[in-house]
Amino acid sequence: MSYLEKPAPGRLLLDDTVPLSAVIEASQNLQSHTEYIVRVQRGVSAENSWQVIRRYSDFDVLNSNLMVCGISLPLPPKKLIGNMDREFIAERQRGLQAFLDSITQHPMLSCSLTVKKFLDPNNYSANYTEIALQQVSMFFRSDPKWEVLEPLKDNGWRIRKKYFLIKNKEQPKERYLLSWVDLGPDKVLSDKDLQSAMKLLTSLSVPYLCPLLFSSTSESSALLIRPFSERGSLRDHICKAKPRESYLKKYCNPKKSQGLELQHIKLFGRQILEGLKLLHDGGLFFGHLHASNVIVDDGVCRLMDVENGMLGVPSALRPAFIQLRKINTTESIDVFCFGHLLYEMTYGRPPDSVPVEQYPDVPYTAVVSVLQSILSAEACKSGMPTVSALMQTPLFSDVQLQHSEKLQIKVPSRLKEALKTAKESLERRLQEEQRVCHQHRRLTRAKSHHGSEEEKKRRKILARKKSRQSAFENEEDVSVRNNNNSGSGASSPPTCPSSPTPPPTTEHAPF
Repeated sequence: MSYLEKPAPGRLLLDDTVPLSAVIEASQNLQSHTEYIVRVQRGVSAENSWQVIRRYSDFDVLNSNLMVCGISLPLPPKKLIGNMDREFIAERQRGLQAFLDSITQHPMLSCSLTVKKFLDPNNYSANYTEIALQQVSMFFRSDPKWEVLEPLKDNGWRIRKKYFLIKNKEQPKERYLLSWVDLGPDKVLSDKDLQSAMKLLTSLSVPYLCPLLFSSTSESSALLIRPFSERGSLRDHICKAKPRESYLKKYCNPKKSQGLELQHIKLFGRQILEGLKLLHDGGLFFGHLHASNVIVDDGVCRLMDVENGMLGVPSALRPAFIQLRKINTTESIDVFCFGHLLYEMTYGRPPDSVPVEQYPDVPYTAVVSVLQSILSAEACKSGMPTVSALMQTPLFSDVQLQHSEKLQIKVPSRLKEALKTAKESLERRLQEEQRVCHQHRRLTRAKSHHGSEEEKKRRKILARKKSRQSAFENEEDVSVRNNNNSGSGASSPPTCPSSPTPPPTTEHAPF
C-alpha cells in the first residue's frame, strides 16, 4: 500500500510551463490607495484568462522577493505625496506594465512560484514545501533507516518538486538526494506500468545514467532517492555556483559563468549523446535534458531525472519547442535540448532565443557547425538531426570513451508497448498545442498587419481611389442622361403608359 497521498477526485493537472501574460487593464482609486486591475492569460487562448487586483505595495513585495536573482527590475519608484493624481497614476501604470513584461518574458523568473502566485493565486496558493514534508515524514515512518539532514529550499525551478538532503543511518557518512514531485499532465502510464518503469530504472547500472536507488509512486506523486553530488550539476560547474544555493541566485544572472574547453565539450557532449541513444534504443523517452540534469562524476557525464518523462512532468524548454512544428517527436525534443546544452557548454550561458543566427566569436568551428545543424532557422524549419547523426559529426566521432562495450537497456515487452503508447500520447499533445500556437501566430500577424499604420494608409489611399472612381462614374451617368434628354426636347412630357411603344430597331452584324 502506497504511503503517498491520493489526488482529490477531478484533480486538474496544470502544465506549469505554459507562459502567463499580464496586461494592466485599468486602475481605480479607493479612499487611500490605488488598485490596478490586471488581466492574466494562460497560453494563447483569450478564453483562459482572469483578473487579479493588485496595489503598488503588492508589486513592491514581488520585486523584493525577486531581488535574489541579481537582476535590476524596472519597478517604478515610490511616491508619498501626489500619488493619487490622475497623471501620476497613468504614468505609474505604464511603469508597472513594463515591470510585469520584464518578469513574464524572463524564462526563469516567469516560472518561479513567487510570480505564479502573484498572477494566479487560485492555482498556486498551496504550500508545496509543507505538502512535501508531510509526504516525506510518512515515508520515514514506513522506512526508519532514512533521516532528513536539511531541506534544499528552492534548489530547482519546478514548483511542484522539492528536494531534501538525507542520510542512511546504516551508512552515516554517505549523503543522498530525496526528491518529491507531483505527477504532471503528460502522465499516461497506468499506475501498474509506472511502477514497473520505476522498478526498471532503479535496477539500472549503466555509466551514462545517474543511478536511482529508490522510488515510490502513487496516483498523484512520486518520491525518489539518488546519490547526492557534492560538486553539483554541470550548470553549477559552468556558473561557478554553490550547489545548495537557490536556483534563482545561482543561474539568473551568474557573474562568473564560463564556457568549457574544447576537449571537455567534445567528451561531455559525446557522453551525453551516448546516454540519449541508450534511452532511445531501449524504448525510453527523456525530453528533460539541460545542464542542471547532468552530473559529472569522475569525468563521466550522467543524465539525471530520466524518470521525468514517465512521471508526465513537462520539459523546461517546452515553451521554446512548442513554437517549432518540426520538433514533434521525443527524439527531436532531446536533440533540440542537446543543442541548448551544447551552446551553454560553449558560451557559458544558454541562448537568449531560438532560432540562433549569430554566434559569439569562438575558435571552435566544429562546435558552431553542430549548433547550426540544430538551432538555426533552417534546422528548425527542416527538422532536427538524429542522435546517431550527431555522434558521427567530426566534433564527436573521434572521442575515446572509457566504456567501449555496447550498452543496452533490456525492457520487458509489455512495458515497452506501454512506453510506446505513452510516448505517442505525449507527441500528440505537443503537436496539437503546436497547431494551436501556429494558428494563433497567423491570426496575430494578420491583425497586426491589418492594424499597422502602413496598412491603414494603404486602405485610405484605396478608399480615395474608389471614391474618385465612383464620383467619375456618377458624372458620366448624369452626362449620358442629359444628352439623351436633349435629343427629344427638354420640355417634352414623359411617355404615357397607354402610348404605343415604338417597334424595336433591328441591329445587323457588320460584314
